[in-house]
Amino acid sequence: MRKKHMWKMMTSLVLAIVLLMVFAAAGCGPTEPADPDDPAAPDPPTGERISIRWNTADVGSYGYSVASLMVELLNRELPNKIEGNYTVTIHPFPATGAGMKAAMEGDGDIAYTADVGMTQVYDAVDAYSIEDWPGRANAELLVHSFYAYPMETGLAVHSSRADEFQSWSDFDGEPVFFTPAGFMNWLNMVRIFNALGLEFNHVEIDSGMVADALRDGSIAGAAVYTTAGRSLPTYLREAEMRLADELIIIGPSDEEIAMLEAAGLAVMNIDASVPFSHNVGVDMYGAVPILFGYNVMAHTPAEFVKAKLEIFYENAEQLAAWEPGFGPLANDFVGMQVSGIRANPHIPVHPGMAEFLQDHGAWDDSWTISE
Repeated sequence: MRKKHMWKMMTSLVLAIVLLMVFAAAGCGPTEPADPDDPAAPDPPTGERISIRWNTADVGSYGYSVASLMVELLNRELPNKIEGNYTVTIHPFPATGAGMKAAMEGDGDIAYTADVGMTQVYDAVDAYSIEDWPGRANAELLVHSFYAYPMETGLAVHSSRADEFQSWSDFDGEPVFFTPAGFMNWLNMVRIFNALGLEFNHVEIDSGMVADALRDGSIAGAAVYTTAGRSLPTYLREAEMRLADELIIIGPSDEEIAMLEAAGLAVMNIDASVPFSHNVGVDMYGAVPILFGYNVMAHTPAEFVKAKLEIFYENAEQLAAWEPGFGPLANDFVGMQVSGIRANPHIPVHPGMAEFLQDHGAWDDSWTISE
């Protein structure tokens, strides 16, 4: 019994020594409290997490998919740029407008938007009027802070009805899915139809049902949009793959282009072979561009907004490698920010963006810095 007892004691002692050696190697052993005056001492915790909520459109939208890339980049680089434990998270909403309103009412910090949406917010019209948006009375409006890419809006039909549509005027009063209601491309189509004097007859459907709705005739057409003339949103890519050569693009006539330009809207020529994988009936087609951004309210910390711009500026080529829609941003990052402000020069500019543009010699003294 005594030998057995001694054997247990020796085994326990050896085990204890081994554990101590493991802890010491891992740096987990007992240590004295760190001396705060010791330059070799580790940095203390940075404090509470600062949460930044990034509102986007739904998960099938282009804005949601590319926001994922930008948020990943921000969370990786922010600790190297500014003090504070910033964490950025994505929050999808059914439509772009819903995400904008939520942010302005306090449920979000960054909102996916476009120049046309910013115009309507400050003009207090349509969905952003006090009648349609009672929350406006207590909302803090978005200001310029970051513009990311252009989008171009056009129209398409099913091949079975292609002979009926020669120009955009042929969509007058027809049931069309103009992208989900409240999307910035939806607002773009509203102003296009207003400029052309056409009846806007929107049919709301699930975006995943576009191919079926075109094929069965429940809608006469659907708006299509690209980013930088290159990328399709997820739901349109799926619709194109399902329809194959049955999706036909319809462009505006020369007369309609003149009317749109007279209304201050540009028309871009898109090479159909770049964004589309199948034949869409034309080699080139006309579409009306809008400039998309991710804007904030004036109270957002200036250090965060400037750091966000600097991170995207320094990594613009990486963003373009991940997603071709960022190509124009990589080609002229500062110029795109300037274009976003010039589209609505009466809207204030966030102090963080103003400082960034001043650093790059691109600030215009006629612009207003938000307070």
